[in-house]
Amino acid sequence: MAYDTFTVLTSTAVPLPIENVDTDQIIPARFLKATERKGFGDNLFRDWRYNNDESPKKDFVLNNPIYSGKILVGGTNFGSGSSREHAAWAIYDYGFRCVVSSFFADIFKGNAINVGILPVQVSEAFLVQIFKAIEADPATSITVDLNAQTIKLAATGATESFTINGYKKNNLINGFDDIDYLQAMKEDIKAFATTHSI
Repeated sequence: MAYDTFTVLTSTAVPLPIENVDTDQIIPARFLKATERKGFGDNLFRDWRYNNDESPKKDFVLNNPIYSGKILVGGTNFGSGSSREHAAWAIYDYGFRCVVSSFFADIFKGNAINVGILPVQVSEAFLVQIFKAIEADPATSITVDLNAQTIKLAATGATESFTINGYKKNNLINGFDDIDYLQAMKEDIKAFATTHSI
């Protein structure tokens, strides 16, 4: 398996109620030199997390100990800007397994799924409910059920459905990337090649 399997995730969440978060803010360009998907979490939101002297900015959410969890809740239009895969790598490497927003940039959404992060797109109204629930109680949990394609707030019981491509859903459930998917079909491919040989 390339990544963690994803079926049901129940976790607290980190709120980032900022609109139009682009990939350069997620992982600044100066940190893109590495080719392995390791260590990028250290520089997730680097310019928002740290001052020029490398000291943490106390008012940034990732530096606030009351917030934690495997779910990142962002404002609308999350992941806009350049198509860099490193943005998804940084989010995954930091420890997030799900990002919730009312709108995702298409390329970021695809990159996220390809590295094992589930992007959950909800309505604007439901996103407001999520932010309010976290503000009221940072320890509140959110349950994301990929099989049922639902997201539920523990605080209120409010639930909303989300959509996902069937192929990508299967890959996330199995922890597959595209190569793993083909490897899992190896015997079927061999059989097809044998019966359809010229």
